[in-house]
Amino acid sequence: MGITHTVAGERFHFADLRTLLAKASPRRSGDELAGVAAAHARERVAAQLALADLPLKAFLQESVVPYEDDEVTRLIVDTHDAGAFAAIGHLTVGALRDALLAGAVDPAAIASGLTPEMAAAVSKLCRLQDLLLIAQRCEVVTQFRSTVGLRGRLATRLQPNHPTDDEAGIAASLLDGLLMGSGDAVIGINPATDNLPQVMRLLQMLDAVIAHHDIPTQSCVLTHVTTTIEAMARGAPVDLVFQSIAGTEGANRGFGITLALLDEARQAALSLRRGGRHVMYFETGQGSALSSGAHHGCDQQTLECRAYAVARRFEPLLVNSVVGFIGPEYLFDGKQIQRAGLEDHCAGKLMGLPMGVDVCFTNHAEADVDDVDSLLTLLCTAGCNYIMGVPGSDDIMLGYQSTSFHDALAMRRLLGLRPAPEFEAWLQRMGVFAAEAPQLAAGVPARFAQLLEQA
Repeated sequence: MGITHTVAGERFHFADLRTLLAKASPRRSGDELAGVAAAHARERVAAQLALADLPLKAFLQESVVPYEDDEVTRLIVDTHDAGAFAAIGHLTVGALRDALLAGAVDPAAIASGLTPEMAAAVSKLCRLQDLLLIAQRCEVVTQFRSTVGLRGRLATRLQPNHPTDDEAGIAASLLDGLLMGSGDAVIGINPATDNLPQVMRLLQMLDAVIAHHDIPTQSCVLTHVTTTIEAMARGAPVDLVFQSIAGTEGANRGFGITLALLDEARQAALSLRRGGRHVMYFETGQGSALSSGAHHGCDQQTLECRAYAVARRFEPLLVNSVVGFIGPEYLFDGKQIQRAGLEDHCAGKLMGLPMGVDVCFTNHAEADVDDVDSLLTLLCTAGCNYIMGVPGSDDIMLGYQSTSFHDALAMRRLLGLRPAPEFEAWLQRMGVFAAEAPQLAAGVPARFAQLLEQA
């Protein structure tokens, strides 16, 4: 597809779609590490101008990763919805961005007609406010025991991790989160190991808590999908199947998965009939394909969007970008993390996914809590489905900084957001929230006082 574009008398040539997308991507350390980034701002602007003029039909004629070499590419091509695409097939990338901003296109109607590369291209042309406005127009609702993604709602994943999987420590964090209104998206534990008996004990513990208190939420132990499959075979009470996913076949093999394996896990979870059809929970993050040497010369944001094609195939309840978790090699500082988080949320929503974001950073990144607060506020303004709830915002097992139970309360109060409706009614019934008001009740609810004494 070679494209040449001239800016202020200087000519720039882009050999193919993969190169054009990479050069048009806003600056980030991972693309520079991979050697695919624009050499300077002039080349980046030239690539963005050329990309804006590129017809959307061009994305159906060229793949950034060869079809014959990659099952993710085959998934994208073979499942493309030509009917949904027909409504926008006459547009360029720039014209689609304009139509989305103007409200002239219904995002839900075109989602299945967008390839990941189209969604990535649109987001590369957007300012931050554009990413907010476009994402805010996208409502993606999923349901298990609670309903996540409704307008005016902000859910949380209650993340009570413990460095030794100590059940008393997990229970203390779990109670802390529930008393502050967290947990409506999922109560999800990252186990310290993939030890099957321990994973099953954690699943049984969470199931017992949810059943005993009749909590309208779902549980997940974020172990490898093969461990979850074996746990289900042994009768474990699995609500959601978790897996980290990426945008190329090679990167997914680095995670130890294939599309067939994910389908096997989904079918096993559906057979348990514990909820509806949304039984999968996926996490993604820019840079995962590069870290496994499976990026095929693509930029990391385009490959992140290709991971969303994998997620879309399995109708997940939850998807979240763990945006700052991989480290500064891929997103160097708070500015790059902020841009990436908003891109991920917007592109995922455009593709019809129930997007949440783990607003986070590792301790060796050039970022701090002010960067977290800024990105968190922007995402909640844009309609992010859910965020993380970590005790004190410091995950002592994974060793990174995220968002706390207090952060969710602050966003709900600041922006007038409410928890998932079923969970909000439970919080009020239990005396955690004041009756008919999305705020904490005064004092410790009587239903929980005895539990605190026992702890």
